[in-house]
Amino acid sequence: MLPEVYGVNAWVRSVVDRLAAQGYPALAVPLFARTAPDLELAYDASDLAEGRRHKDATTADQILGDVSAALSWLRARYPQASIHVVGFCFGGHAAFLAATLPGVEHAFDFYGAGVSRMRPGGGDPSLALLPEIKARLTCVFGTADPLIPMEDREAIQSALQQQDPSGQRLRVVECADADHGFMCEARSAFNPQASAQGWWLLLGDEPEG
Repeated sequence: MLPEVYGVNAWVRSVVDRLAAQGYPALAVPLFARTAPDLELAYDASDLAEGRRHKDATTADQILGDVSAALSWLRARYPQASIHVVGFCFGGHAAFLAATLPGVEHAFDFYGAGVSRMRPGGGDPSLALLPEIKARLTCVFGTADPLIPMEDREAIQSALQQQDPSGQRLRVVECADADHGFMCEARSAFNPQASAQGWWLLLGDEPEG
């Protein structure tokens, strides 16, 4: 699992615990360990500003190196496992990048902003890497997310459709009226219906309600 700009905090650990309780070996990757090894922030304005400073100091190459190391760690312990990468917020963008790595079966990008506009550390937007993605990729966005406006969602949807017209391997899922951070119970943007839909995508269980 790849965390938000708030680091490996209580909510991230709760998601990892929930996945583990479903029988999935789960590992949270501290994407900002180079500048803040123990980053654990709350959902308020000052902590958001701090988290963004560490995010801005993180490059795509560093993310791919960290995720590659995590994949190697998991493979050594679970050699037969099908490896999925799940990311939220900045971690969602990181999961999009991680989908290019060999051995990733499925990557879930939950509201990863900026995919069609930039790449961490500079360079062409991360969306330009789409031809390198051989894994399954699911991008999950809320339609009320100001950080991923309609033009961004449409650009991503169009690129995925061009690469995979069937939509079986590469897909965008939109959650109606959901804001940024809708999966996180600790955030004011938490949306129970959209969260249930997100967990259904992850686990294959019928959404509640």
